[in-house]
Amino acid sequence: AYELSSKARKTIENYTQQLALTLNTIGLINIQFAMKKDVVYVIEVNPRASRTIPFVAKATGLPIANIAAKVMVGEKLSSFNLLERSSQNHVAVKEAVFPFSRFPGVDIILGPEMRSTGEVMGIDKDFSRAFAKSQLAAGIALPKRGTVFLSVRDRDKNAACSLAKRLQGLGFDIMATSGTMKYLATQSIAVRRINKVLEGRPHCVDAIKSDEVQLIINTNEGVQSIEDSFSIRQSALIGNIPHYTTVTGAAAAISAIEALIIEQCSGGLEVASLQSYFRGSS
Repeated sequence: AYELSSKARKTIENYTQQLALTLNTIGLINIQFAMKKDVVYVIEVNPRASRTIPFVAKATGLPIANIAAKVMVGEKLSSFNLLERSSQNHVAVKEAVFPFSRFPGVDIILGPEMRSTGEVMGIDKDFSRAFAKSQLAAGIALPKRGTVFLSVRDRDKNAACSLAKRLQGLGFDIMATSGTMKYLATQSIAVRRINKVLEGRPHCVDAIKSDEVQLIINTNEGVQSIEDSFSIRQSALIGNIPHYTTVTGAAAAISAIEALIIEQCSGGLEVASLQSYFRGSS
């Protein structure tokens, strides 16, 4: 996993082996892990395949479903000569695809329940390019210029400064609501102030609907804040404007935009066969 420390990865591998052997599972198991403050938690374990299987197979170059089926009918796992792999020379990003555009009035903010109807994968030599491909595959057209609407909760304001500086370095203009604008101004970041919806017109939703905004970064905290920003998310959905509700998601999107701008000078992102990423690997 791209962002996990080696310690966390070893813990996950250890837990996986213990669970699989203790449960005497033959074939595939699906395990959901969570991590908080460097502590790894097991949420659930299911003796079944999942949509993760085709992603992992493509990301590693191993025919996992084929191997599992043969093991389930009696073939020994040892006969497949599966070796522990060293770090790979590519990154694969799985992105969920959501059907929000087909259901008017549904809030696009994500919770713990499963809402995705499909998944796509982006693969490339580094994270930024792989993430850019995953967004393109999911139908998200990341902008290379224009205005970014930025409105974040208090605990994200420090991180928002870093995001704003990166965006301005790429040539984007920044638009923000009063609280975010004031904080960014203390860091010498030029920002255009825009009203919240409750503050009267012209407000941020008017700007979104008028095509004045090409990218939205909006994080919320608390029931009231989420309710107040519902119209922002709906306007982004209707206008097909890329919209990120977490700082980490926004940072990944900016990295992808940086990669797209660089690649634009050389003809665009490289297109390569899946098999090409595994030639020469053991």
